[in-house]
Amino acid sequence: MLVAAAVCPCPPLLVPDVAAGAAPELDAARSACADALGVLAAARPDSLFVVGPAEQDGRGPHLAGATGSFHGFGVDIDVRLGVGADQERPLPPSLAVAAWLLGRAQWADAPVEGLGVGDHLAGDRCLAVGRELGARAERVALLVMGDGSACRTLKAPGYLDERAADFDREAARALGAADVDALKALDESLAYELKAAGRAPWQVLAGAAEGAGLAGQLLYEDAPYGVGYFVAAWS
Repeated sequence: MLVAAAVCPCPPLLVPDVAAGAAPELDAARSACADALGVLAAARPDSLFVVGPAEQDGRGPHLAGATGSFHGFGVDIDVRLGVGADQERPLPPSLAVAAWLLGRAQWADAPVEGLGVGDHLAGDRCLAVGRELGARAERVALLVMGDGSACRTLKAPGYLDERAADFDREAARALGAADVDALKALDESLAYELKAAGRAPWQVLAGAAEGAGLAGQLLYEDAPYGVGYFVAAWS
């Protein structure tokens, strides 16, 4: 059963060495992520599952010990997801960011596994995956990586879309309120058009949280680069 969840954004810029001179701009987000991970640890889970968006080659399960890096961003940093033997496939960027956050927090509270999901994964399938994860242990925690729309400003990766602010506002409200029904209702097509990479992971969370009765708190909300970033904790 799901006993806690942390929702974090997944830009590689969360890693200060990647952000370089712009690192202070996300200090508040990093601090909020640390607080959210503290909520996971306090819940004393038996298992932690990390869920994040992934391209085709990064989708599916990533066992403990899977590694990733930020070499593609010009930074010589390697990360490992939990404790285990090396795995053949590298972590997708979102799970590499999660591994960096967990390493920064010195996570040792429960075994860790990862799951990469595609942005086209249908909502009902996301819910089914979440239900499966929630049933994997007596006390399950989720670290859910994902960004909101990438269309908040003219300089955003997806350019300006007037629908983006409303989409992000509702997503942030639902995440902060642990509103499972509202997360289920997020429009898949609109999310795709707005390049909201968090939609599928958030709906996996909604499936896992069915019947868990968790309360939520929104710890961070901003769009510093025209992309919606949210941090929330459920317990």
